[in-house]
Amino acid sequence: MAGGRASAADHRPAGRDQPGRRRALPGPGCPQLLPRIRPQPHEAPTVPTEVRGYSKLYDNVHDSPMGWSGLIFSMVSFLFFTDGCIYWIHRFLHHRLIYKHFHKPHHVWKIPSPFASHAFHPVDGFLQGLPYHIYPFLFPLHKVLYLGLYVFVNIWTISIHDGDYRVPSALQPVVNGSAHHTDHHLFFDYNYGQYFTLWDRIGRSYRYPSALEGKGPMDCVRRMLEAGRGGEERTHNGGAKDKGA
Repeated sequence: MAGGRASAADHRPAGRDQPGRRRALPGPGCPQLLPRIRPQPHEAPTVPTEVRGYSKLYDNVHDSPMGWSGLIFSMVSFLFFTDGCIYWIHRFLHHRLIYKHFHKPHHVWKIPSPFASHAFHPVDGFLQGLPYHIYPFLFPLHKVLYLGLYVFVNIWTISIHDGDYRVPSALQPVVNGSAHHTDHHLFFDYNYGQYFTLWDRIGRSYRYPSALEGKGPMDCVRRMLEAGRGGEERTHNGGAKDKGA
């Protein structure tokens, strides 16, 4: 997989660079990026078959072979199943032959915002949404719990893009929170997980969040701005020299 990673050039936001000008860093309140947020179509092909009896969704708790304990099992297994699937789908979307076509619009946000949480190319949204709809075809799941989990998934997706890095210290090594995902947007090849750090550790893509080390994303932004300012000065000084010659 490492040989197929997108290059740094591939991870730059879409658009042409202009010599001597810094590129604006997209973030919250960038109206030019809002049109990228569009409804996702990934529910359409699967929902009719789910609700018409082709899946393992059930209406009553007593229909579950495990009873009430089955609800607890469903919640835990749903999170671990979808987290593992999304890890590998997400990592696949970072392949250099795939990234620029489907996943790059989401990474326009170098520092993610709640808007970025649902700003996906339709193919990207479809692929990363599939595990949620595959699960009820493989495992029994109560219909009301399914809806509740789906609401939770959307709230969680927003939360890991909202810039609130507070996670109980005991859970920081386990939970893939906003600090982890911010580093994913900044450094690209790390922290692909959705809820947990398990698969990032297995896949050797785990990175301890810079924000939790007291560095924070703004340090990275500051370095980027300084690098851009240095490029401007070199361009300006070189232009003045040429003009004087």
